[in-house]
Amino acid sequence: MNQKTFHLISLGCAKNTVDSDSMAQLLEREGYRAVGAPQQASVMIVNTCGFIGSARDESYSELRTLAESKHPGQLLIATGCLTQRYGLEVARQVPGVDGILGTRRWMDIVGLVRELRKSPHPEPLYHLPDAPSIGTDEKGTLRASVAGASAYLKIADGCRRPCAFCAIPLIKGTMVSRPLDTILNEAQRLHEMGVRELVLIAQDTTDYGHDLGMKNGLATLLENITTVVPEMDWLRIMYAFPGYVTDRLIEVMAAHSQVLPYLDIPLQHANPNILRRMVRPANIDWVHTTIAKMRSALPKLAIRTTFIVGYPGETEKEFQTLLDFMQELRFDRVGAFQFSFEPGTTSEPLGDPVPAEVKEQRLERLMELQQSISLQINQSYVGQTLDVLVEGQDNGIAIGRSYRDAPEIDGMVFIESNGLKKPAELPAIGSLVPVKITGAMTYDLTGVPAR
Repeated sequence: MNQKTFHLISLGCAKNTVDSDSMAQLLEREGYRAVGAPQQASVMIVNTCGFIGSARDESYSELRTLAESKHPGQLLIATGCLTQRYGLEVARQVPGVDGILGTRRWMDIVGLVRELRKSPHPEPLYHLPDAPSIGTDEKGTLRASVAGASAYLKIADGCRRPCAFCAIPLIKGTMVSRPLDTILNEAQRLHEMGVRELVLIAQDTTDYGHDLGMKNGLATLLENITTVVPEMDWLRIMYAFPGYVTDRLIEVMAAHSQVLPYLDIPLQHANPNILRRMVRPANIDWVHTTIAKMRSALPKLAIRTTFIVGYPGETEKEFQTLLDFMQELRFDRVGAFQFSFEPGTTSEPLGDPVPAEVKEQRLERLMELQQSISLQINQSYVGQTLDVLVEGQDNGIAIGRSYRDAPEIDGMVFIESNGLKKPAELPAIGSLVPVKITGAMTYDLTGVPAR
């Protein structure tokens, strides 16, 4: 077996994927080569997710599978959010793990591998220094994850928000913004690599620059990106925080066509009492006013949000408030989750009193409502023409996304070859093409190349 090979599994969100790609860059710089199968790798790495219970279960399952099939001489390293918070427990639950690396020091992956190669370690080697926040010594890595013509670009890491249900500040530490010039240089590099869509990500993109003394940091960053890479087709904003979508941000979004009229703003609930128990912004009037303001300035605005059902103490009346809110504001995209009890968070004293069957039933009701809203909104696009970023082809159909669709989480546009002489005439992968919408489904659209 080649001693300079690695296989890396990345679990969880896109922010984790960026860390995984950065670790891969460091290993490749050291002379390692990525391989597609774990049995071919001398070093196996699982970049874990530890955000909620189901994510932890998936991480443990992946680690156990690799540990059980490990060959002599292979190393198994667990990295990421799960190990940052539960390092000793990971080693206890998964015999066969050789190294433990937390998410705050992902940039030390090469040093950990070197140390493990020096001499046999009968016990796992832990690299969990008492770092208060994410390390800023990125060692020249490109803090992005590229998939086709789209790339996630990390602008900050960590979070200073006090949300009672969330373990991210315990895992990542407080928010650390990346330098403006560094992000701009990376945007230029990504454009030179052929990227057409930049997806700006952080735990809270609207908090960007706060620790750097910037006011309206996200708006400033967007303006600078449009100046530095005016040829970049799309700039997409993810993970905005309620109360921090400023008038200045709205102005910048409206003034620059590159900045897509799309916003991901996880609201989590609509009942003020629940939001106060969540230690979240509870001013629902702000939500109504700001969304109305955005829809006025950005008539084509698509909004994605996220809700939690079954939060401790949620009554049927409070849940109905959420349904009424959704019916009134009619979001384009909604993600919903059942409350996950997280020890160590400030919601821990509340326990997990809402029965599982009630959570499940409420989740079904919420998604049933949203599906009807999404279908109606999608149907309104039939007959319109949308620009679509093409990501694949299959059996005479091209597949892509419109500005309304963030990678991996939103819908797709299926471009049919109707009227074309041969499938080869379908738009090329990586192209941005106008598509006339001919059909609508709950989450997806169908269309034909616009003439």
